[in-house]
Amino acid sequence: MSFNNLENESINSADREDFASMLEKSDDLNHQLEPGQKVTAKIIAISEDTVYIGLGGKNDGAIDISEFQDENGAIHVNTGDDIDAFFMFVKDGIKKLTTLVNGYPALKLNTLRNAFDNSLTVNGEVKTEVRGGFEISVDGVRCFCPVSHIDIRGSREVGSYIGKTFPFRILEYKNAERGVNIIVSRRVLLEQEKEDKINRLKQNLSVGMDTTAVVRSIQKFGVFVDLGGIDGMVPASEISWGRVENIADILSIGQKIDAKIISIDWENNKITLSMKALQPDPWRSVHEKYLVGSRISGAVVRLAPYGAFINIEPGIDGLIHISNLGAGRRINHPKEVVQVGQWVEAYVIASDPQLRKISLSMQPKLEPKAVNFPAVGEIIDGNVERVMPFGIFVKINDGLTGLVPNSEAATSRGTDHGKTFPPGSTMKVLVLEVDADKKKVLLSRKGFLERAEQEEYEQYRDSVKNEQKSKSGLGTLGELIKAKMEEKKLVI
Repeated sequence: MSFNNLENESINSADREDFASMLEKSDDLNHQLEPGQKVTAKIIAISEDTVYIGLGGKNDGAIDISEFQDENGAIHVNTGDDIDAFFMFVKDGIKKLTTLVNGYPALKLNTLRNAFDNSLTVNGEVKTEVRGGFEISVDGVRCFCPVSHIDIRGSREVGSYIGKTFPFRILEYKNAERGVNIIVSRRVLLEQEKEDKINRLKQNLSVGMDTTAVVRSIQKFGVFVDLGGIDGMVPASEISWGRVENIADILSIGQKIDAKIISIDWENNKITLSMKALQPDPWRSVHEKYLVGSRISGAVVRLAPYGAFINIEPGIDGLIHISNLGAGRRINHPKEVVQVGQWVEAYVIASDPQLRKISLSMQPKLEPKAVNFPAVGEIIDGNVERVMPFGIFVKINDGLTGLVPNSEAATSRGTDHGKTFPPGSTMKVLVLEVDADKKKVLLSRKGFLERAEQEEYEQYRDSVKNEQKSKSGLGTLGELIKAKMEEKKLVI
C-alpha cells in the first residue's frame, strides 16, 4: 500500500468518523424535536425557494419561501431575522419546518392576536357575503363580520361593500380544532367615530345658527340630512313657505342645502332645521300687497266646515268664511259653492300678519253706513223694543237700540216693566253714555224726568220774575213763587 493510499484511507476514515458523529448528533436532534414543536431560530440563508434557519450546531431547518411572500411575491424577511417556526418532519435528511398556524403564518396570527388584546384597528377587505354576514380578509387571514356589524344600521346591500377595504375592530379571537375563529366589527369603530364627531359638534352647533347639510334620506314627513357626523331633520313644513306636495320634486339625495338650526335635543341626538327660515317671509309684506278691498285670485287648496282656504301666493293662504261664500244665501258646507283645485276670485276684507291670517269674501265689502250717534245729555224719543229682567231696550234713530237699566227706569220697586212699558210704546229718555265702537248707548228715563222737572221749575221762576216786575207791591218774589207752588200742588 502506498503512502498516498494510506493517507487517503486515513482521510476517508476520518471523514467517516466525522459523518457518523454528525449523523448521531442529527439523530439526537431529531429525537429532541417533536412534530408541532415550536422553535425560535435565526434565518441563515435565503435561496430561490427556501428559507434556511439555524437549529444549533450544524443543524439547519428549511421553510418554504412562499410563507414569507406577500401577494405580489415580495419577501418580507431578511437574513439574520429571528422567527418562530414549528417542526414538521425530516425529509431526505432535511428538517422541514413551517411558520403557519391553522394554515396562516404565525406572525400574522400573532399580529391579529395582539390587535385583539390591545383593541387595535386592523384593515380588512370584504371578500364575499356568507350566511349571516361577510367574509373579511385581514392580511390574508379569513375573518367573519356579522351583517349587523358592517355598518351602524346594518345593511343587505352586498354590492356596496364587496371588494372594499375598511377599518375593523376584532371582537373575538378563538383557536379551534379546525382553525382560528376571528370575528370583526366595523360598526363599533363607526359608533366611536360618530360619538367623537357628536362631541365636537356639541361645541360648535347652536340654535339659530346657519349651516350646510347634505340630504341623506327623503320621507313623507321631511328629509334627514347629514351635518358632518350627526343627522338632522328638516320637517316638510320647514322646507318652503309654499305648499309642498312632493318633497322629491324639490330635493334629492346627496343634494347640499342651507338651513337654520331651530332646535337641538342632545339627550336624544335630535337636531331640527329649517330651510324656509333663510327665505323671505311672505307675510311681512301682506299689508302692502293685499289692501283691504283689493281683489285677489287663487286656487282652493282645502275645505273645512267653516270655510274654504285659498292659496294667494306660496306661503300665504286666505280664508273665505262660510258666511262669505253664499252671496246672501245660507249654505251648510263650502263644497256647495267651491271645490278643491277650483280657481276663484275674492276680495280682501281683513288681514293680520302677526296671526298670519287673511280674511276673504266672494263679494266686495260694502262700506258700512255712517251712524249718527246721539250726544251724551241729549233728550231723545224712542220706542220700547223689548223688556228684559235687567232693563228695557229702546229703539232710537238710525236703527240703534239703547238700554235703560232698571235703576234708570224711574219706577217704584216691584213695578212690572213688561206691563208698564209694552213693546212699541214711546219713551223719552236721556242719553247717559255712548260707545261708538261697540255701538252701545246707555239711556235713562229717570234722567229725562229730572231734567223735565228742573226745566219746569226754571220756567216758573222766570215767570214769577216777570210778574213781579209788572205788578210791583203785590208781594215779594218769594211769596209769589210759594203761591205758584201751592197752586201746583192743588192741581196735582
